[in-house]
Amino acid sequence: MQFLERYFKLKDNGTNVRTELLAGLTTFLTMAYIIFVNPSILGDAGMPKDSVFVATCLAAAIGTLIMGLYANYPIALAPGMGLNAYFSYTVVKGMGMSWEVALGAVFISGCLFILVSLFKVREMIINSIPPALRTAITVGIGLFLAIISLKSAGVVVSNPATIIALGDLHQAAPILAILGFFIIVALDRLEVPGAILIGILTITVASFFFGGNQFNGIVSTPPAIEPTLFKLDIMGALSIGIVNVVLVFFLVELFDATGTLMGVANRAGLLKDGKMERMNKALLADSTAIAAGACLGTSSTTAFVESAAGVQAGGRTGLTAVAVALLFLGSLFFAPLAHTVPPYATAPALLYVACLMLRELTFIDWDDSTESIPAAITALMMPFTYSVASGVAFGFITYAVLKLLTGKGKQVSVVAYIIAAIFLFKFIYLGE
Repeated sequence: MQFLERYFKLKDNGTNVRTELLAGLTTFLTMAYIIFVNPSILGDAGMPKDSVFVATCLAAAIGTLIMGLYANYPIALAPGMGLNAYFSYTVVKGMGMSWEVALGAVFISGCLFILVSLFKVREMIINSIPPALRTAITVGIGLFLAIISLKSAGVVVSNPATIIALGDLHQAAPILAILGFFIIVALDRLEVPGAILIGILTITVASFFFGGNQFNGIVSTPPAIEPTLFKLDIMGALSIGIVNVVLVFFLVELFDATGTLMGVANRAGLLKDGKMERMNKALLADSTAIAAGACLGTSSTTAFVESAAGVQAGGRTGLTAVAVALLFLGSLFFAPLAHTVPPYATAPALLYVACLMLRELTFIDWDDSTESIPAAITALMMPFTYSVASGVAFGFITYAVLKLLTGKGKQVSVVAYIIAAIFLFKFIYLGE
């Protein structure tokens, strides 16, 4: 106990071992849904779900352990929502790349993230990107997740006349998905720990009775990770995916990680003069986890905003993160349960996360059309083109053009102009 006290500086942070461990359990319960959702999403890209399940648990454990032991923050990491959707539905299914090449792109973006953190140029890049576009990227990914979740639930279906249409709500899948959504929202509003996880498991149980699902057990030895381990294709990613894939992965990872880290640290009272003392260490933990996750076989790992639940429960140090990491390792033995969860059971979780991401709209300056219009274009183009990359591209181009046409060109940073020019060149000379 004294070792833990000295290493994590528990008394200095006004906490103790019991509080930290309970906070870790709280955080884990709120984010454990990712071990069911991530294999489902990456499975759509053709990846073996059992191996992705193992990679998800290991990547989350490794990243969170580094965050706890190295940065000493009560922040957990796992494969990020939105980034996994971009991986599967835009890069693999949309662009026709193999999942091995997509993993290579994730690895490269992680290495770039490491360099940015080591050389401390994160603030320069973040400050160079218009706040409206940073906000819009989050909102757009939320809309993208929404359409994916509604499709998985059978609530929305394709229609040759209207492109999309309402599905058959007399079927078990959409009915159970809608029920799951209400359960998750209600439980979360009532501040029940693990609301999303409870919703997923409740609908999974119901699927045995009403959805024709088959029970495969709960506990077993962990599946083999060999089908995804070190299967990334770095050279393939370098040859065809730099502009559309690596750049988008990198930008979203950077914004997501920075925003989440600052938000959770602020809620924990860990900011001094508005800054995180060990921000670079936290970012190095995040970026190292991205690279490690790609080697294991999963999409980008990032800091989870659900860590705020553990902070609310009293977590203040890295011991909370260590507890979360150990729980993710323990989850490796629940592969049969993960394999049993149907898509319409995880769809409500996706839709709820999507709804939460839309609240970022309040941070956009709607009175300035040179700010709000590029933000709206960014957000709208993601679901309507079924591509996060296209939304980011159109957003940067629109922002630069409108600022130039209205005499506000000096408000745009050189970095933003360069990104806009790269995307414009891609559209003109490289096509879709």
